[in-house]
Amino acid sequence: MRELLSLFWSFFKIGTFTIGGGYAMIPLMEREIVDRHHWLERDDFLDVMALSQALPGIFAANMATQVGYRLRGTLGAVVAVLGNILMPITLILLIAVFFRKMSGNHIVESIFMGVRPAVVALIAAPVFTLAKSAGLTWRNLWIPVLAALLIWLLGVSPVWVVCAAIVGGWVYGKWRQRKEGRE
Repeated sequence: MRELLSLFWSFFKIGTFTIGGGYAMIPLMEREIVDRHHWLERDDFLDVMALSQALPGIFAANMATQVGYRLRGTLGAVVAVLGNILMPITLILLIAVFFRKMSGNHIVESIFMGVRPAVVALIAAPVFTLAKSAGLTWRNLWIPVLAALLIWLLGVSPVWVVCAAIVGGWVYGKWRQRKEGRE
């Protein structure tokens, strides 16, 4: 029971105090899941994160589901997701109720404009941490740069980029196996 409460509270904090959505939550999730509670090792966290990104749905809820399930099965998954979405849903409902009254308010618009750079920083910070954890070096930096350019400039669907990365990784792995077999 204590672990379920801890799971709920951790994901409640993540959902409550992270502005900017799923990717902005990564540093707080990593701190709670890996550093503070030791529920996952750093490599496992990266694996869960990669799978959460690949699954359909909300990234944060996917993360909560996987971590909760790994810890306490279906009940853990439900508890973690409820903790993660409770406050954001409450806030969205409150904003929706008062949105018409707030739209056009210069103070509210200024607040949102001020929050934008902070959200960009919250999203950029885990990108560098993940790049380091994933073993990104100057030799393989061209891969994510090319992927980003294909998506951003040429409008290539991320699905095709992921499929190409899967095929490329498989071909590279086979090439490495053959190369090591000859040595």
